[in-house]
Amino acid sequence: MNERPSSSRATEPLHASRHCFAQPRFADESAVLADAYRLLDDAVIRYQGHPVGTMASLDPRAPAENYRDCFVRDFVSAAFLMLLEGRSDVVREFLAMILRMRGQQEELEGQQVAPGVLPASFRVVTLDDGSEQLSADFGDRAIGRVAPVDSMMWWAVLLRAYVRFTGDTAFAHTPEVQRGLRMILSLCLQSRFEVFPTLLVPDGSFMIDRRMGVNGHPLEIQALFDMTLRAADLLTIDEGSHWLIDLARRRRGVLRDYVRRYYWLDLDVLNEVHRFSTEKFGHDVDNVFNIYPESIPEWVADWLPDDGGYFVGNLGPGRIDFRFFSQGNFLATTTGLATAEQGGLLMHTVTERWDDLVGQMPVKLVYPPVRGAEWRLMTGSDPKNVPWSYHNGGNWPVLVWPMVAAALVADRQDLGERAFRVAERRLMADNWPEYYDGRHGRLIGRRANLHQVWSATGLLLARHLLADPGRLVELALTEDEDSAPGNGRGGSAQREQGDD
Repeated sequence: MNERPSSSRATEPLHASRHCFAQPRFADESAVLADAYRLLDDAVIRYQGHPVGTMASLDPRAPAENYRDCFVRDFVSAAFLMLLEGRSDVVREFLAMILRMRGQQEELEGQQVAPGVLPASFRVVTLDDGSEQLSADFGDRAIGRVAPVDSMMWWAVLLRAYVRFTGDTAFAHTPEVQRGLRMILSLCLQSRFEVFPTLLVPDGSFMIDRRMGVNGHPLEIQALFDMTLRAADLLTIDEGSHWLIDLARRRRGVLRDYVRRYYWLDLDVLNEVHRFSTEKFGHDVDNVFNIYPESIPEWVADWLPDDGGYFVGNLGPGRIDFRFFSQGNFLATTTGLATAEQGGLLMHTVTERWDDLVGQMPVKLVYPPVRGAEWRLMTGSDPKNVPWSYHNGGNWPVLVWPMVAAALVADRQDLGERAFRVAERRLMADNWPEYYDGRHGRLIGRRANLHQVWSATGLLLARHLLADPGRLVELALTEDEDSAPGNGRGGSAQREQGDD
């Protein structure tokens, strides 16, 4: 087994003030959970003596320097955990600090910077005189120069979780937070050359941050968009924001109806698409996107369970991306973007296709991978995204927490516990890899970092949710208490038992 990489934080004298998670949090805490806490503690980033985030990875062999940065999307699971562990002060400082860094974005010649855009990541730089400075990356240093659209969305989700959990509405009502939230919502809701209520984004603008054919209207962005629009309830009702609150409420209603109707795929819908007539003009047509039945991949008809369903990965004119994108599907189920029936059918699909979607490590990010000529055209022959690896069919341990959350909301705690046991069995022994390779996730990712922090925080957060499903309501991840786990929102699919 590889040794934990050394760091200045690990070699300094240990005392409680330097450690966010010095004490065990579970009565039955295993060695795996204890090791996850140690990794999280070692990864804490401090600015002027105060913890403000966590590094993405502690692997000294990480191929890119920015793995020592704190990424907004990576920190979210750690932030949820900090709220549950009594360190809301860290979350508050993170939220405020991200807003303060908005002014660091470089302007392109002849282009005005969108005011609601937030950085993808930041680092603390020590200057020659010993002072510290924050340095943010808005994608201008990132590999491929991808735009971090999801950063502002995750920030809004985390803000709402912080306020719901702590009751600190005074922070949400500060001028800086109100201005930042208005800018984010205004950017998301501004008029575009669009006829759909979904949000249009470029390729690589969220967790899949490399070229993978996810430009357009990807499911994960729509789930995050829905969650972001919910944050409009934190705006103070005054003359300057009343219109924005009303617009967000109306847009969210239309978005939800649209995603539930047009993104959902089950056997009945597949039969309709298979028999679509094309080139139809007018309002009263079934094939509103002019989808050609010939575009249905061969694998779909045999893979889709008779009593299952899921949300497709992308949708637009002449296009359905039939791939299963786990993060978007699980977030949709957790937050109520999916109906109760859809959530139950989704978890039935996970059960029936467990080997494909979970296998030896939860959870596969995308199923199935693209290959051959399609891989060359879609990824640009990206050697990191070869089939069954990284974003192209790799298994990502961090996804265990959204899977557990979705399973709880759908009244399938048995699936959440099963996924947790699979992950717990391997992660510490494998030194907390970033992702796994192979059809069933049996191999540690060939290019994966070890000591990846969100692999540890995802497992810890999943453990908290399983121990107390009510935490989903406390973190504002479920719609309201009526949709909380155990209150009859999910469970439309028959429960199946299976071996790990």
